Amino acid sequence: MDGGPRVPEQRRPGFPAEGEESGALRFGVLGPVRAWRGEETLTTGSPQQRALLAALLLREGRTATAAELIDALWGEEPPSQALAAVRTYASRLRKVLDPGVLVSESGGYAVRGLTEGALDLARAQDLAAGAEKARSAGDLCHARDLLRRALDLWDGEVLAGVPGPYAHTQRVRLDEWRLQLLETRLDMDLEQGCHAEAVSELTALTAAHPLRERLRELLMLALYRSGRQAEALAVYADTRRLLADELGVDPCPGLQELQHRILQADPGLAEPPAPAEETATATVRPAQLPATVPDFTGRAAFVRELSDVLSAASGETTGRVMAVSALAGIGGVGKTTLAVHVAHQARAAFPDGQLYVDLQGAGARPAEPETVLGSFLRALGTADSAIPDSLEERAALYRSVLDGRRVLVLLDNARDAAQVRPLLPGTDGCAALVTARVRMVDLAGAHLVDLDVMSPEEALALFTKIVGEERVASEREAALDVVGACGFLPLAIRIAASRLAARRTWTVSVLAAKLADERRRLDELQAGDQAVEATFELGYGQLEPAQARAFRLLGLADGPDISLAAAAAVLDLPAEDTEDVLESLVDTSLLESAAPGRYRFHDLVRLYARACAERDENLPGEREAALSRLLDFYLATAAGVYAIERPGDRLVEDLEPTRYPGLRFEDGSKALDWLYSEAAALLSSVRQATSSDRLRPAVDLLWAAKDLIESGANSHQYETTARAMCEATRAAGDTRAEGRARTTLTNVLLVYGRIQQAEEEARLAMELATSAKDATAVSWVANDRGLICLHQGRHADGKVFFEQAIQGHRAADNRLGEAVTLANLSRSYLALGDVSKAVHIARRSLAAHSQLGRPMRRASAHFALGLALAKANRHAEALGQFSDAQSIFGDHRQRLWVGNTHFRIAEVHLAAGQFAPAAQHAEQALALGCVGGDRMRGNVVTLLGRALAALGQAGRARACWQEALHLYEQSGAAEASEVRALISPTSAA
Repeated sequence: MDGGPRVPEQRRPGFPAEGEESGALRFGVLGPVRAWRGEETLTTGSPQQRALLAALLLREGRTATAAELIDALWGEEPPSQALAAVRTYASRLRKVLDPGVLVSESGGYAVRGLTEGALDLARAQDLAAGAEKARSAGDLCHARDLLRRALDLWDGEVLAGVPGPYAHTQRVRLDEWRLQLLETRLDMDLEQGCHAEAVSELTALTAAHPLRERLRELLMLALYRSGRQAEALAVYADTRRLLADELGVDPCPGLQELQHRILQADPGLAEPPAPAEETATATVRPAQLPATVPDFTGRAAFVRELSDVLSAASGETTGRVMAVSALAGIGGVGKTTLAVHVAHQARAAFPDGQLYVDLQGAGARPAEPETVLGSFLRALGTADSAIPDSLEERAALYRSVLDGRRVLVLLDNARDAAQVRPLLPGTDGCAALVTARVRMVDLAGAHLVDLDVMSPEEALALFTKIVGEERVASEREAALDVVGACGFLPLAIRIAASRLAARRTWTVSVLAAKLADERRRLDELQAGDQAVEATFELGYGQLEPAQARAFRLLGLADGPDISLAAAAAVLDLPAEDTEDVLESLVDTSLLESAAPGRYRFHDLVRLYARACAERDENLPGEREAALSRLLDFYLATAAGVYAIERPGDRLVEDLEPTRYPGLRFEDGSKALDWLYSEAAALLSSVRQATSSDRLRPAVDLLWAAKDLIESGANSHQYETTARAMCEATRAAGDTRAEGRARTTLTNVLLVYGRIQQAEEEARLAMELATSAKDATAVSWVANDRGLICLHQGRHADGKVFFEQAIQGHRAADNRLGEAVTLANLSRSYLALGDVSKAVHIARRSLAAHSQLGRPMRRASAHFALGLALAKANRHAEALGQFSDAQSIFGDHRQRLWVGNTHFRIAEVHLAAGQFAPAAQHAEQALALGCVGGDRMRGNVVTLLGRALAALGQAGRARACWQEALHLYEQSGAAEASEVRALISPTSAA
């Protein structure tokens, strides 16, 4: 099959599909013509016999006459004994298949009685139809999954090896259908935002089908959305030239229009259309509702959700019911504003009135339900003399008065469900909107809504409405800083915007600068009788002592969120007790549950919690002790993950001791799950450790979590943390800790390809580690310096450093360190021209890794051996090693190293003259990223350009080389001259 790469994880032919009977007959035509009974492969005979079987299967149970079958098998020149041959083939097939499957009928034959989905083509058709239905319903994820499953059924060339004109016609038809399915799936990939991933596949497909304009169109769009506008335009230029040369035509109107939109930077290519704004319902008559704010902004999804519930009560949709919606959220999030806005929109649906009360639930004296019922009854026309005294009698009369009426009741700022229950209408056609800081999980039948902060776009729109378009337009970035400092909390935004609107001499930048100081931020967020801190104080004042302590101490941790286990360390409580108190804080809306077992503060609430800790935490040293327990927890757990992933590495024995235990993992995958899910919180904990007694464990935690660097997801955060630790340890005068901190920084700089900076840090790290007699650090820094020499072309020096590292690892009995450095030493010998020695040492590294058990670091040995074998022109063996390395890197989530391996595979394919797979793997390397930063990206796009040039895509190749030249010139790389020669070979000569 020439229509694109094989889909990974393809189901093995012959095995039952989901829901199929294990012993039933199954047939395959989307590849070689094959048959199975359960897992048993059946013999389908000679090519002509398989052609007969295919012709019958593709007729989907309809009878084929003998003449039709002869024409299908031989065309216009059948042999003299064609009819006898058809009968013989049919007889042989009948013996192989189940009784009654191949039947004779009206002088012809048919295949009948197959179970549903017995033919792979039928399954593919069903899946494609399901995908079309799912897409029409707006479920793109399900549609893409169904199409992938349909495409998985292809297994090579359709009807492979089957002769005859009928097979040829069907082969062309089904190949075309497969390409249409691929185009549809790729179109949905782009709709779902998978642009970078699609480029690689589209590059291979356009190389295989150069005249297929739809594929070119999708490739242009994917490149443009990936920020590669020049390449997208180059694809159009290549296509126009190819169509003119091959067919003498211009590109189709769709391609031409796309090129024009790319040239115009049409924003519609990159962003989905904005949803239509909600249409406000006109007010009908006055009632008790407070006035809605004139600058109400955003919240369209919540407005729609609440309006749908109210529609059910009013009978506009599914029939009248008594509907209750309860909005919960932290103070200042806009619960009342939203509820009032929705209530005003729904007034026409409740012509008998709208009641409103502020229940004062966050205050010291919440409103009594019987008092509220008295005011409601009077508003509904009940005379004072007719209002009974007791709560139960008032509630009963209230429900009786509302019977047959359509009334909307807005119960604002409720304390709890007990306060609300007597105030709810009891009949259908009425509805209640409730706002509260607590989640009303015990309010039976209520539709619960958790109101979060605004989106950045909504927050900026609100700020602009209050301040004015003219002042904000000229300082948009500063305005974004302001709403960000406000945590996108509506109350904070209103206060900040109101202060700015009242001070005409202030600029937006002045306000942003005032809010940038976290220590003063809450003080700045007050205007008149409104203050963010006072709003939070109301909620904090209602907490029980255990809740208040947890609130204060958890606010000390810097991470974006915190896990249950980490929170238990902060509070020094068992996990069960910790979960109880945290969930109770979630119910008060002072804490959010980011996911099961994870919790987070709103940014402003965190600042308030810290202020409370400074003000109310009475035990001496309790704040410092809480952060020390958290750091110990992270270090103990990260050390355990490191030990699982690196058996034989003695580093874990040389880390700072911990007093608080960590988690323990039996499974390496779960250990890595923990490391990557905790990355942001873990690194934040390191950055907080600036006191002298926490510096060393913080630096050791950074080292134990070094896998985060090569994943590519946390490299920037890791670098920021490493630099902060270098400064903190230097200021503290801790030579050992500073040496280790600079070792971690060296690792990051190597991943980024910033070699000169890496060399400077490595030299300093070596001096510090040597001075501190830190043998572990000395050995690993020697390995890093060897890698730096490899990048700089100082291969003899690199060999010396690697040998020094190996000697140090052996002295410490660090078998993993020795195995890792052997792989690097192999690369030095390779660079020095001793290919056989390089192969030998790489194999030693591979053997040493295999003895240690865990495969993660073994990938580096496979990688080094692949490089050596490629240099020896043993391409097939090299690809095998790279494939093993790629699989291991992928399993252990080393995304950047997966990218490097794709690049090396592309090099081998290019050297072997296999240009389409070379381009495909280069594209995958670009999509994933590589260790080595911009310089390595330059190498990848240079190679991609060579492959594309060989495929006849000169325009796109030139665009790649232009990008590579820019990257090389920025980094001062020597490869720049090579790329200039590719761009302008005549002038370079």
